[in-house]
Amino acid sequence: MYASKKTFFIKVLLVACCVYFGVMIFEGHRTANEQQIVPEEAPVQAAERNLEAVEENRAAKMEARAIIPPDNSQPAAEPQEQPPPPSSSAVGGDASTLKEQPRAVVDETETEDQLSEEDRRYRAVLEKVRTVTDCLDRPVLPKTQQRGDYWVLYNYVPAERSFRCHETITYTTHADYSFMDNLVPLLDHWKGPISVALHAPGADFKNTLDSIAYLRDCTDPLVRELVTFHVYFSTKHVPKEVPKHNSVFNGFFNCSVQPPYANVTNEQMYKTQKNLLYPVNVGRNIARETAQTHFILPSDIELYPSANVIPQFLSMIAENKGPLLSKNPKVYPLHIFEVSASSQVPENKTALLEMLRNGTAIPFHKKVCPECHAVPKSKEWQQQKETTDGRLHVFHVGKRIGRFVHWEPIFIGTHADPLYDERLSWEGKSDKMTQGYILCVMDYNFLILDNAFLVHKPGIKVYKKDAKRDMLAGKTRRLIKKIIFPELKVLYKTRKGCAV
Repeated sequence: MYASKKTFFIKVLLVACCVYFGVMIFEGHRTANEQQIVPEEAPVQAAERNLEAVEENRAAKMEARAIIPPDNSQPAAEPQEQPPPPSSSAVGGDASTLKEQPRAVVDETETEDQLSEEDRRYRAVLEKVRTVTDCLDRPVLPKTQQRGDYWVLYNYVPAERSFRCHETITYTTHADYSFMDNLVPLLDHWKGPISVALHAPGADFKNTLDSIAYLRDCTDPLVRELVTFHVYFSTKHVPKEVPKHNSVFNGFFNCSVQPPYANVTNEQMYKTQKNLLYPVNVGRNIARETAQTHFILPSDIELYPSANVIPQFLSMIAENKGPLLSKNPKVYPLHIFEVSASSQVPENKTALLEMLRNGTAIPFHKKVCPECHAVPKSKEWQQQKETTDGRLHVFHVGKRIGRFVHWEPIFIGTHADPLYDERLSWEGKSDKMTQGYILCVMDYNFLILDNAFLVHKPGIKVYKKDAKRDMLAGKTRRLIKKIIFPELKVLYKTRKGCAV
């Protein structure tokens, strides 16, 4: 009996010990896990916190812009009203009316439940654009590089906002600082990314930087968000000092001071004093090659587009039907017009047609070089009313032959299109003719759009006799005839009806 009780108590003791040590081991593991494991923040909460930090940082920047050091004689400016926080995508309408117009890009971090019906539709449009174009995203890389006889500061002052290749269209253009008063009205009409290459030799370089600073700090906040500036100058006219890409500006521009481009005369510029030609095609190519988007609109800084070109064009691309299915390479020309100096730039085709009827608008260069911008079916285009479905359509498929053999179209295209010949200058004229010949020989289709157009800065041009330009134009014609055209015939061959 005793042995049986002893055995019983030993067994009970062993069971108790096992239970005790088991509990202790379990508690130890749980404590260790609680000390080491930090719960991961939900992605949406993290994104919201990051967005708040970005907005706080942006608000601090905007407040800092209003402070003008160190001139104590100038009172501090009132803090500027803050614009709506930007998305990481392209703009499809004015910043103040983004809720009323389809956004050019829908924030991909938002879930379907967070999007409006309009935004869901536009997200689907952009997905179709990405599928149709099969494009690749292009990074923004600041670099200094020699390009023939020029030094180029690529992405010297980049925009704050970047873009996926399918999200929007980039307006690519060129200028010197005397034309930079056009940038804000251009941006107001375009409402999308702009890539601008600025010719800034010698002493023009400082005035160019001051003009950029004024535009970024003292005008529309969209300049800072959407415009990327590149700068270039001749190897024979290098400025005395060129800041590095990451230290172009120190502090903010004194907005009480007039910008250098205000009331500047041609005679005051270094370029004119040194008798330099304007290398228009160098600027065109720099601005084009650095654009992030698949679709680009290479144009002039004084040409303002009609409203809502970006979302309407991308919606047409997403549909991908009719002439868009042709296997020929293609570009999308826009009609160009001039308006009287006292007129407002028309926002849509309906307003434009009324101005054409009352004589306050005319086709571009009608009084200077009408054949250079004669567009196929232009009379029929002017007779067709604006469509009301809010989209663009192909009005006519044209060719650069026959009476349009010297047509210099401005068009929406892609990075695959031929570049411009950099041996040609603005003063020598015919600077787009060689590209037009290449497009013709390559059998490009010109898909002329129905409702989109460009309007030159108000003021109708008339022909003025210019002996110097006429002399340079003669030199250009000889250069094209004796050197460039023979090269093009070797490289691109010939096609019946095509001419420079």
